[in-house]
This record gives sequence, structure tokens and C-alpha cells, in this order.
Amino acid sequence: MKQTVHLFSLASAVALIAVLALPSTGLAAKTRLGFSGGPEGGPFQYFSNGMSTRLSKFLPDVVVSNMASAGSVENIHRCNSGEADFGISYSSDIYLARNGRLSKDTIKYENVHALAFLYGVPAQLITLADSGINSITDLAGKHIAVGGTGSGAAASAERYFGTLGLWDKMKVEYIGYSKAAAALDDGLIDAMWVFAGFPNSAVIQAAASNRIKVIDTWDEAEKSHVFKDLAFYSPVTIPAGTYSGVDYDVKTFQDAALWTANKGVDPDIIYAALQDIFSNAGLSHMVKIMSTARAMSVKDALTNIVTPVHAGAAKFWDEKGLALTDVQAGKQP
Repeated sequence: MKQTVHLFSLASAVALIAVLALPSTGLAAKTRLGFSGGPEGGPFQYFSNGMSTRLSKFLPDVVVSNMASAGSVENIHRCNSGEADFGISYSSDIYLARNGRLSKDTIKYENVHALAFLYGVPAQLITLADSGINSITDLAGKHIAVGGTGSGAAASAERYFGTLGLWDKMKVEYIGYSKAAAALDDGLIDAMWVFAGFPNSAVIQAAASNRIKVIDTWDEAEKSHVFKDLAFYSPVTIPAGTYSGVDYDVKTFQDAALWTANKGVDPDIIYAALQDIFSNAGLSHMVKIMSTARAMSVKDALTNIVTPVHAGAAKFWDEKGLALTDVQAGKQP
């Protein structure tokens, strides 16, 4: 009797081990992806965290983890190497990185593919109404605040004014927006450069105590064919009334924050991710995370993208009726 019980117990144990070794349909392994965002409290981090949370909730068998980051260029490095699967970067940085033209970096980062436009980052050139500065050509010899050292604003200013041949003719001051507004009020600078969404708090600050004007940065530069070299920029209009006393539309240019992915991410996952985020519910979710997300839409999803689009994204946008350029489709270098 004891022997029979022993044999039964041994057989049961073997059977149990065999069952546990079988794959469980109810506990399928999840695909884990990393989303590289930005510094804590910045828009990149808000966007990446908001999208990571939603995708983890609504994509079956996918978990997306948000990752803090220094921002645009670091996200390019991570997405290119596969350290991150998703990222957010500026269109300008993606273009320059792909072509080996990042500052002091000739590596070509070709594994970073765009998914969609998130929001625009417009240039704003502010001066006092009586400064005598009426166009960008009047800036030679003037003191211009361009943002802090190493900032995206300063980099964009050097890129833009350098292409125009004005950078070395201006007296550049590396100071942030709020200090620049105060310096403009005190007569210490002649103009301030802002590279951020509008209305901007520092410009509002400047307009509160002075009559200001906002200078057109598009028309003159377009005539000089500047945007052939800076193809990642697109025109945008700052509407009349955005700032106190500025009762006219201002034509300027914008960079763009783009949602990106490593080109090796499964196209089906990319397709599903876009399908969720660009649904009515997904877009509503993003606007609750940050009002800047109001710029996100299906019709504008390919705005400012001048590099290849991921295969999964290409399929999704094609089904939405958007035509990819040859560059976006990867048919041109």
C-alpha cells in the first residue's frame, strides 16, 4: 500500500512539472519597450510619459516604460542604438544627425525614423517699437539675446543667422528669456530671440512694460534661399493680438518636436501605437496631459518631417490618406 501511494505521488509530481513547463496562453510574455523623453518637468517628458501610460494600458501584450533624458539629441543616440524604442526629438536634430552634421559629431544616425508631428516650436524675434529694427537685416551690430549657452534657442539662432551671414555681425548675448526681457526693458540689448511656443511668458513680460514689435523672420530668409539649407523648418504665423500692442500677423518659421522610433521596432506595434494615440480618445488624453498637444492631428501628422518615416507609420498614414514625400518614404538620401 505504501509503495502504491509513493508511485502515485511521484507520477503526480512529474505531471505537475510537465504542465508548468507548458506555455500559458493566459500569461503570455509582454513586449517591453522604452520611451526616451526629456528633463523632468519639460514638455518632452510630459509627452513621453503620457503616451507611455496610455500605450501600456491599451496595447495588448505591450508595456512601454518612460525614460528621463537630456532631450532631443540624447533621444536620437538612444533610438539609433536601440537603447530606447521610442523617443521625441526636434526635426532639425534628426535631419542633421542623419546626415552626419550634428555639432562636433559626424556619425550618421540612420536608425531613427519619424512617426508623427507632435507640436511646433516657432522662432520669435522681439524688439522695442522704437528700436529702428524693422527686419532681420537691421540686426548687424546690434546686441541680441539668443538664450542660454548650450540651449536649443541659441543653437537655432546660430543656425539661422549663420546661414544668413549675420551671426558674426551681431553682438550675441547668451542669456535666458526672462533675463532677456528685463535687459530689453533696461536698454541693455536691442532684441531678444525666443524659440518656444506662443504666447511666451517672457515676451508677455516684455510687452507689459514696453511697446514691442515682433519681426518677420520668414520672408527675407526665404528670398535668400535660407530654407533650402534648413529644410526642416516650415512657415508659421503668429496671429495678431497674441501679444499686447502687436495688432498684426507675423510670419516666422518653426522647428517641430517629432515622435520617433528605432527602425527595428515591429511595424505592427508602430501601427497600433499610432492608431491608439491618434484616435479621438488618444488625442483627448494627450491634450489633458499638456495643452500643446492640441497641435496633434491626423491631417498635420507629417508636418516638418524631412527624414524617413517608419514602415509601420508609413502604412498607417497611407491608410489615412496622407501622401509621403520621396524622402519620407526613404526613396531619397
